[in-house]
This record gives sequence, C-alpha cells and structure tokens, in this order.
Amino acid sequence: MRNFRNLDIWKNAVELSKMIYKATKNFPAEEKYGLISQIQRAAVSVASNIAEGSSRKSEVDFARFLEISIGSAFEVETQLIIANELNYISKSNYESILSHIQILQKQINSLITKIRSSD
Repeated sequence: MRNFRNLDIWKNAVELSKMIYKATKNFPAEEKYGLISQIQRAAVSVASNIAEGSSRKSEVDFARFLEISIGSAFEVETQLIIANELNYISKSNYESILSHIQILQKQINSLITKIRSSD
C-alpha cells in the first residue's frame, strides 16, 4: 500500500481543490447548486481518486483510479473554461488555476504511463 500523502500529484490535487473553493466563493449565488457544486465535487474527486487508488494492491488498479482522477481534472478544466466565459472568474485567477490543472494532468498522465510500462 502506498502512502498517498507522500505523492506530489496528490498534494497538487489538494492544492487544486483549495484554489477552486476559493475561486467559487465569488461566483453568483444562483450557481450554488449548479456550476459551483459541480466544479467543487470534480476538484475533490481528483485528489480522492489518487488517494483511493494508492490503497489498491495492484498497479493495474492504481492506474485505473489515476485514469478516473485525470478524467475529473479534465472535467474541472471544462467547468473552469465555462466559468471564465461567463465572467465568473478573474482573468489572472483563471490563468493561474488553468496552468495548475494542466501541470497536474501531465503529472497524472506521466504516472499512469510509468505504471503501465512497468507491467
């Protein structure tokens, strides 16, 4: 069993969640049960799936949870783009979070590739 707390991708995913929660505080109140809820849940899912996958005994299972995690990261990216197009987020905040997501996606993909190539 891996210690997910030692994984940089998990730490970066937790940071993404914090960034999303802070950004969505400024979204319109009518988005509370719409975009706010959806983007927050997707962001939390990134870190949660990394943690859950790290508890699996097989590398195949771990890689599968990482695939779910990267899917959630792309979901967050899409929702962030929508929020930006609706002018719910400042340009600088948008660019900062987008950059963080894209780095995280590359890190997760790299780990998936590493795990799959070791099988």
